[in-house]
Amino acid sequence: MNFGTVTDTPCPPQLVVLGASGRALAESATRAGWSVHAADLFRDLDLEETAQEAVQALRAPTAGRAGYPWSLSAAAADFPPAAPWCYTGALENHPDLIEAISLTRPLAGNPADVVRRLRDPAAVAAVVRDAGLAFPETLATADGVPTDGSWLVKPLAGAGGRGIRRWTPAQPAGEPWHSDAAQPAQVWQRFVSGTPLSAAFCMQSGTARLCGASRQLIGTEWCHAGRFAWCGGVATDLAAMPSACRRQLDRLGAALAEWCRPVGMLGVDLVVDESGRVAVIEVNPRPTASMELFERAGAISVAGEHLAACGLATVAARPRPRPDAMGGVWAKAVLFAPQATPVDAPLLDAIRGTARGWSEADGGWAAVADIPRPEQVIDTGAPVLTLFARGLTAAAALAALRSRADVVDAFLAAARRGLQPAIRRGRACPPAAASDT
Repeated sequence: MNFGTVTDTPCPPQLVVLGASGRALAESATRAGWSVHAADLFRDLDLEETAQEAVQALRAPTAGRAGYPWSLSAAAADFPPAAPWCYTGALENHPDLIEAISLTRPLAGNPADVVRRLRDPAAVAAVVRDAGLAFPETLATADGVPTDGSWLVKPLAGAGGRGIRRWTPAQPAGEPWHSDAAQPAQVWQRFVSGTPLSAAFCMQSGTARLCGASRQLIGTEWCHAGRFAWCGGVATDLAAMPSACRRQLDRLGAALAEWCRPVGMLGVDLVVDESGRVAVIEVNPRPTASMELFERAGAISVAGEHLAACGLATVAARPRPRPDAMGGVWAKAVLFAPQATPVDAPLLDAIRGTARGWSEADGGWAAVADIPRPEQVIDTGAPVLTLFARGLTAAAALAALRSRADVVDAFLAAARRGLQPAIRRGRACPPAAASDT
């Protein structure tokens, strides 16, 4: 769909961002010159500070009002009616919702029919294998599936690795997740060992361009994440990527582009085995949480690339992030609550005050994101906030990230004991460019 050209006017163009968490895309779009209206499940403090308008969508239905995800549609109804919209994480599981909202406002992203194709494991497997890459054996039923732990059971409508578990006799099947029309709620997939990666493509006019890749953090203990939960990543240098791996990714992008002609930023979860063979795990047909690492490195504007590829010319065509003169490697981690954790103003003051030193060390980029609002209790296993760190190498960035996580963990533990944490400085605020440890 061609939306025309946005001209340089006193009022920035309007954009609607909807999804389970909209902060990252909202920030990118704001840097690209858009005025953002966002609705998600959290309405974190930094989303409120970024967006012109931020609404927290209902999780569960109440008093005749729809719960998530249809509550996002209710929120969007009150946003500027002519503003285009784009979606973020987890809405790929709800193509009916994408279809419904797209009847009322222009969609900057992949339409429901493309989403259904890209989220169909059997269809994606055929395209991937034809391109010469691997796709793990995937079954719609448990009939004949070994129970020795070599297979996983996965929700079809999952996101971020939630609900994935080993298929063993000791592990109950659990409750099925939401599934869209005529699809089974879960699938069984052979486990693939290797290095988990996330690749970011920009898709436009039947072509694909690899924009970045990151090594995923999965089930990381110090993030208090579930066994297969995505909890962050470390950016990788495309120039240093082995040529065989790069060729496989280029073939993959070209095959996906030819098959269903997706548009905008598209993420692919991968596993690379010891021989260098790439296995595709799933395709996410929208901007993903790992992509902001590449924006911090100055490689791309996630929103700028996405919106331009969808036919929206931005205020400054394909705006670039500010130059990254410091260099180095960026890393990101999502911290989860190991126990129910109360959030109050003193806790947030300590976290934000301490993080100012980290941000200065990282060239001014925010070191803490997805900051929860006060006067709430974060449930056990729920995300608390997101941390960033920069290092001269990937190992250094990861070491700085873990050090910062330890500081925040101590703050959260104090809050659970009813204590008031204080801002930390000096050694408790390590520079992200520290040497490898």
